[in-house]
Amino acid sequence: MRNLYTKKGKEMEILYKVHNGLYVNLTNRCPCDCTFCLRHTMERVGESESLWLEHEPSFEEVQAAFAHFDMTEYDELVFCGFGEPTEALSVLLKTAEYVKNEWNTPIRLNTNGLGNLINKRDITTELAGLVDTVSISLNTPDKYRYNEIVRSTFGERSFKAMLDFASRCTKCIPKVIMTTVETTITRQEEAECRKICDSIGAVYRIRAWEGGR
Repeated sequence: MRNLYTKKGKEMEILYKVHNGLYVNLTNRCPCDCTFCLRHTMERVGESESLWLEHEPSFEEVQAAFAHFDMTEYDELVFCGFGEPTEALSVLLKTAEYVKNEWNTPIRLNTNGLGNLINKRDITTELAGLVDTVSISLNTPDKYRYNEIVRSTFGERSFKAMLDFASRCTKCIPKVIMTTVETTITRQEEAECRKICDSIGAVYRIRAWEGGR
């Protein structure tokens, strides 16, 4: 599930609604293959039909997709689809800038926190001023268990890199959230995750497995 998937005969869904947010689906690439990932069991989230992309949309394609949506109806724009948004960093940044300039809508990035490894540089300062909230998948307080759950192509470097990314985000992003998935870890582990978030300066949130992100 790490490669770009193709669904022939279906219109690509770049933008889709979840609750009161408009979500942006930029890529199907992801360095992780999380054991609880929704992509294992479904192809849609929220009001989408299929989040598998025929190709990664250019900024121009993303921009054109906004013509089909009334931005005044949405509380926020969320970069979150069937892939890791920072895999398409250039389009993400251009889209965020476009939305800020046109509507000044609050922007959230849902990420696995491996964007610095993916892009081989610190990208947190590039997100500053464009992204209001970063939500990072913490998943577990244990680095060894993290590798078992997340199954990252970056291997053992991943856990430390994710925590470092979160720490850097707290220096330049207004709100940083770190999440675990309900029922996947124990109450004791959740308490340990809360301590990690407190030490970093992030908000801890336990999210439902069903896809309420």
